[in-house]
Amino acid sequence: MTSTHEIPHVPHTLASQKGDITLHWFLPTQGDARNIVGGGHGSGRPGGQREASLEYLTQIARAAEYNGFESVLTPTGQWCYDSWLTTASLISATSRLKFLIAFRPGLVSPTLIAQQAQTFQHFSNNRLNLNVVIGGEDAEQRAFGDHLTKQQRYTRADEALEIYKGLVTGAAPVNFNGEYNSIENAELAETPEIAPQVFFGGSSPEGIAVAAKHADVYLTWGEPVDRVKNKLDRVRTAARTHGRKLEFGIRLHVLARPTEEEAWAEAQLLLDHIDPEEVRRVQTALAKSQSEGQRRMSDLHGRGSVFHAGADARSLEITPNLWAGVGLVRGGAGTSLVGSYDQVADRIAEYQSIGLTHFILSGYPHLEEAFYVGEGVVPALLKRELTVTNHAETSPSATTPATL
Repeated sequence: MTSTHEIPHVPHTLASQKGDITLHWFLPTQGDARNIVGGGHGSGRPGGQREASLEYLTQIARAAEYNGFESVLTPTGQWCYDSWLTTASLISATSRLKFLIAFRPGLVSPTLIAQQAQTFQHFSNNRLNLNVVIGGEDAEQRAFGDHLTKQQRYTRADEALEIYKGLVTGAAPVNFNGEYNSIENAELAETPEIAPQVFFGGSSPEGIAVAAKHADVYLTWGEPVDRVKNKLDRVRTAARTHGRKLEFGIRLHVLARPTEEEAWAEAQLLLDHIDPEEVRRVQTALAKSQSEGQRRMSDLHGRGSVFHAGADARSLEITPNLWAGVGLVRGGAGTSLVGSYDQVADRIAEYQSIGLTHFILSGYPHLEEAFYVGEGVVPALLKRELTVTNHAETSPSATTPATL
């Protein structure tokens, strides 16, 4: 059942300085639920009790803005609503919140991508950032009419991003003759006042190479801290060959409660709703993925081999408070931080200590969980003398909680 709680739509007055940590939220355009919603990376059509209606997505966007999140990541894929149209529909419902739009370079002209970005910046007062998705499954790409291999898609994305960057930074007219793109005298009606930041994830050598050239923020999925640090070091080395220095971000689910016991009780409820047959079906599909990141996610829970009906949620805790249960039935980001507000804040602080500053979080259901983070985790981060983007020293939501 869709929640009908009305989120206040008020002028945003929180501090605007960039902090040690910038929190982002997620817009579930494939549907939402009180259990884990599957889908993504070839795992099949998702299902959720809450329809991704414009009314419901508006509530989530307003909840994210109210709780000080910097942006909402809006996914792309066969089972999602279109990310550009969805977020454009939410511009007037928000005042500060940015939209991190996932898109697939190469499916449309890079000139058109630049034109879409310029138009969005113009009408939203510069509230757009972009998340590059190459596509890890040949089968899904063919559904979009794309028959290139993964390696070819990276080469094409490299070209498309080169053209896009030239257009949005005013280096026009742009002329380019590559393997997949041939552009003549391309330019925009006007250059965006602020060029959207480019977020880019990719764990394969090809992904890291392209990200090193074009990303402003390199993204990884949630793995143990030592494994993430190793990956970030490789990206830093690759970026230095281009004379570049990147920011870093991580994509995680989160389940935070006042106490550790409450959090794990909720994780147990999520796990108890998972059908072992569904795990087998999803993991069989995910085994065909060409994504290195997906392989790393699936390995964390042994491709579902450790799961059985009645399993203890903590049997999937791979390091303290990092839970692999989400990835049993969901492709893509498959780990969640689970614990008390203080424990989750400690884990975020650990990731921040190795160079991660952007945290793209989500939780089931996304409307309610946005408040648990805003009212519980953010104050715990501030107590650790970490600054959080869009939050003053004392979080407003800590003193004026919203009732759900």
